[in-house]
Amino acid sequence: MKSTTKRLAALVLATCSMTANAALITYRATLGPEAVGATGSGSVELVYDSVALSLSIDANWSGLSGTTTIAHIHCCTAAPFTGTVGVAVTPGTLPGFPVGVTSGTYLRSIDLDTGTSFTGAFVTNFGGGTLAGARAALFDGLDAGKGYFNIHTTRFPSGEIRGFPQPVPEPGTLALLGLGLAGLAASRRRKQ
Repeated sequence: MKSTTKRLAALVLATCSMTANAALITYRATLGPEAVGATGSGSVELVYDSVALSLSIDANWSGLSGTTTIAHIHCCTAAPFTGTVGVAVTPGTLPGFPVGVTSGTYLRSIDLDTGTSFTGAFVTNFGGGTLAGARAALFDGLDAGKGYFNIHTTRFPSGEIRGFPQPVPEPGTLALLGLGLAGLAASRRRKQ
């Protein structure tokens, strides 16, 4: 029994040390209608690199009832998964976002260590006046379900589709969960 416990402990420590150095945090959301009468659907994946301080955005959409005008990330709503709030990332629109289309894709990385990556209001109101504060507020908001990605169109200038990206568990977290469950099962067997 002792050697099994030692192996399990060593595996847990190895998994923890691998995840302690992780720099990538992934968020995903399904995009759906934001306004009554809006059509369209899609998905978005955000990948934050906490070492490079960059945010990769991979979005795709189709079936919009109007043509695209702008897109950005909003944060931080008063309650999770509800309401609207000002723009957090990129004043105006995401750099290089395709306009005038009803379907498309967007793949771009944004440097979150420059002042032009956030709106001034977000840095001041949520970030305490600093870029580091703005980054922390953005990812705290996404973690809490209070940030959303949305696409505006000619038919719905206030926003046609949006989604609230949620963190995707990293493999190390899932491995720790599996080890914990295995440990519980082993201890229950020993008691019986």
